[in-house]
Amino acid sequence: MAKHGRRTHERVQTQPAVFHPSNTVPMLGHVMVGPSIPSAPIPASPTSSINTVEATSYHQSHSQTLTFGGQGTRPGKFQFPSSVTVSDQGEIIVADRWNKRIQVFTLQGTFVHQFPTVVPGGGQAMEPSDVAIDGQGNLWVVGEAEQAEFAVQYTKQGRAVTKIDLQKTGKVRGVAVDSRRNHILMTQTTGDWDNLHGEVMVFRPDGTLVRIVGKKNALASLVLRQQRMKHPWYITVDGEGNVYVSDCGNPCIHGYSGDGQFLFQFGGSGECQLQGPMGVCTDRAGNIIVVNSRNSRVEMFDKTGRFLKHITTEMTQPCAVATATQGQLVVTDLRDHTIHVM
Repeated sequence: MAKHGRRTHERVQTQPAVFHPSNTVPMLGHVMVGPSIPSAPIPASPTSSINTVEATSYHQSHSQTLTFGGQGTRPGKFQFPSSVTVSDQGEIIVADRWNKRIQVFTLQGTFVHQFPTVVPGGGQAMEPSDVAIDGQGNLWVVGEAEQAEFAVQYTKQGRAVTKIDLQKTGKVRGVAVDSRRNHILMTQTTGDWDNLHGEVMVFRPDGTLVRIVGKKNALASLVLRQQRMKHPWYITVDGEGNVYVSDCGNPCIHGYSGDGQFLFQFGGSGECQLQGPMGVCTDRAGNIIVVNSRNSRVEMFDKTGRFLKHITTEMTQPCAVATATQGQLVVTDLRDHTIHVM
């Protein structure tokens, strides 16, 4: 794969797309409401170069959804925006997977800066699959380099602080931070495509392994086998320390307590059936928001997994999702390589 030239921390003078939701836009929990997982393994990233700075493109729909981005290599563009998170300061942080970088924007879609996802110690470029923020405002990014997989901690300005070496699996990972316990949680999938097994690895920031949730056990009962994760990707931790994992191989959402005890799973049938569940997050009320990728939906469940309602059904291939402190919902779209703020 050709090496990409990059500019780090480039700033773009853009005109923010300011939108003003009307008083008639309803609130679900704390999420402002506007009006698939790929069926095959993720293809190899295209070879391209990051060119000169380009202003972020955006448009504002009549349903009070702000959309910005589009496919490309220039700042403000994306190639497979695989993950998104939002800081307490309202910064949208996007893992731009095939461009091997993190990009940062305001909630109005204005480009702020970018940095390459380089692994400390060797300078390898890493394709990021997920990003999360810890209690100190640092970023944890999981991804794959040419011959290895890592979790790397960066400052928000892009300086690599430390890394955790991970097992080479060749499959995407998710990452979340339990700020109450100061733990870093990562999903891991092993095995071939006909016999996948998923786990959640729980680490301290120094790389010490605390526990493995869902560890494979040949003697496990049939009930436990039915509850097991098959191909987990995204993961989130709510305000009470509970953990939710989207399993695109099962497909369902698994819920665990903060100490790794299985609580429940949902999404297998009925109106709330999940097909290709991907991004997952929670709002301030504890509701669970899930990207139902193959159905092109973003849906809301309560903290017990009971279906509440469809948030949006108007995206082509939604992928990752995050909530902002002011109630906005931020969703990435893989087909259009865009970010939607609702």
